[in-house]
Amino acid sequence: MTMKHSGARKLKELSNFYSSFDQLNGVHPWMDAVKDGYVSYKVRELQVGKIAYFNFILAKEMGLLPPDHPHQMTEDLEKKLIETFSLQIINEYDELTHRRVDPETVRPHRYMATRYLQLQHANKQGKTSGDGRGIWNGTVYHRGMTWDVSSRGTGVTCLAPGAVEAQKPLKTGGTEFGYGCGLAEIDELLAASILAEVMHLQGLRTERVLCVIDLGKGYGIGVRAAHNLIRPAHLFLYLKQEKYEALKAATDYLIDRQVDNKAWDITSKGLNKYDDLLAHVCTSFGEFTAQMDIDYIFAWLDWDGDNVLADAGIIDYGSVRQFGIRHDKYRYDDVERFSTNLNEQKQKARLIIQVFAQMVDFLKTKKKKPLRDFARHPQVERFNKVFEEKRAERILYRMGFNATQRSHIFMQKDLFAKFDKVFSFFERAKISGTTEKVADGVNHPALYNMRSILRDYPKFLLESPLPFEKRWMTETSFFKTILSSFAKARDARMGEKQRRHIESFQKVYRELVAVAAGKQKPETILKGICERAEKLNSDKRITGNALIEMVEEIITEKKKGLSMDQIQKIVDRLVFENNGVPEVPVSRFYRDLQTTPAVKMDLYAKLLSLVEENSESI
Repeated sequence: MTMKHSGARKLKELSNFYSSFDQLNGVHPWMDAVKDGYVSYKVRELQVGKIAYFNFILAKEMGLLPPDHPHQMTEDLEKKLIETFSLQIINEYDELTHRRVDPETVRPHRYMATRYLQLQHANKQGKTSGDGRGIWNGTVYHRGMTWDVSSRGTGVTCLAPGAVEAQKPLKTGGTEFGYGCGLAEIDELLAASILAEVMHLQGLRTERVLCVIDLGKGYGIGVRAAHNLIRPAHLFLYLKQEKYEALKAATDYLIDRQVDNKAWDITSKGLNKYDDLLAHVCTSFGEFTAQMDIDYIFAWLDWDGDNVLADAGIIDYGSVRQFGIRHDKYRYDDVERFSTNLNEQKQKARLIIQVFAQMVDFLKTKKKKPLRDFARHPQVERFNKVFEEKRAERILYRMGFNATQRSHIFMQKDLFAKFDKVFSFFERAKISGTTEKVADGVNHPALYNMRSILRDYPKFLLESPLPFEKRWMTETSFFKTILSSFAKARDARMGEKQRRHIESFQKVYRELVAVAAGKQKPETILKGICERAEKLNSDKRITGNALIEMVEEIITEKKKGLSMDQIQKIVDRLVFENNGVPEVPVSRFYRDLQTTPAVKMDLYAKLLSLVEENSESI
């Protein structure tokens, strides 16, 4: 066979394989499981747009692409993606105004916008809220796992806050009412595609971005995927409305999906399975919240369970930020109200567990008791224990200790608590003054950068020629290392209290290393700790402010002619910088990548400089 015919056959095979996308046709099991859990819409193909980003690795994990598909966009693949995802709903406004739509472009199945509880709606029972600018494309089943796929930026639904405020159907693209446009801005979609994959590579449960379509004029469509995109809010609205049958159907759906995906091990029968659900949710949220606390990740948690996945994971990256240091006084300004802050995330997660406990009791008794009755529920109390255990584990992990070393430390009673006390003294300190305004909210900046000392101190111990017990970093060097760029003149003066804590920190840190080493000499484990700590406390950490500025730079370059192919490569390169984090299992498709994509180096260098400039910001 000639090379020409062989190539043609390969392309035909690839083209045929793209038919896997055909299963994303709007049909979703939630529609059968929860009859009033959504509003359905006819959908039309826009037949326009360019692929700004496509997650090849995620597509291979989902079985949408063959494992050996090249990591590059083909004409056939782009055509298939536009056909599958470049959609817009035919909403109530379109129906009322008899908008002319080519019947050839209308999809055969209706797509759903799901109903769920949202605090920003005046109705606190979820009667008016849910997907305001999104639809669910359907599910993908591959290798025993089911994936949910949904899109945002596909038109304004009757569940949008703006549509509810207006008390009338809104035209897609209109800006008269807040949260009533129905479209998604291309910069927020590109930002989400970077940050979601970075979070995934850091081991956080999260939605991931499968595809971003650029529709022009600053707007686009973002396609998200996860093993389960159900939020607690999808269940809580039926609890608030006391709709028993609907709540039972929605909860059973969640349990079945989690069990089928082998995420939860629930063997109890009858009503007892709801107790198992509560135990799983408690563990998941305890671990998730502790990880966000130690990794300085802000995600707006609240009792409604809207901005979080039901299995405890990130969804909706619009208000998610990765801080460079512990900015635990930062609050996001959402016009009508301020968000919670990093310190309050634990309490809000506990409150979500409390609502779950109330929900489970309702499912078992058919009587809704007051929420306050569940403040001391055993699983709510256990949440605190899980959080503290996982928080301790996460701190030692970030310091570079492996699982065996961490277990040695925890066997030594009160040793971690000693370290935590001195570590927290520095980590939670704030610069002089009070809360100040920032671009999208308020903040009282952190005084010290503890990620820098976690990275540099083991290196200092490793490189010192002195016997292990005599390796002391000078107070001045230590203080200089941890002092953040936010420090004012008066903050930069080291007092007696700081000197005492610097001495305590070094003393207990060396004690941790000695205990972690077990029967080995402490010096023998320092190299491994250094390597892990450097990766886990990288100075290439993409903060919220860095991400905003980087995406602005990419959009500016796009207007000057930067190709979609280059945007794809730049996003890939930024994401791949975060590959190889210790103890984080990733698919073989990440491991198979030997080289990072070739990018426009002058632009990439500028993006990295923005990362560096914002490395300590919010």
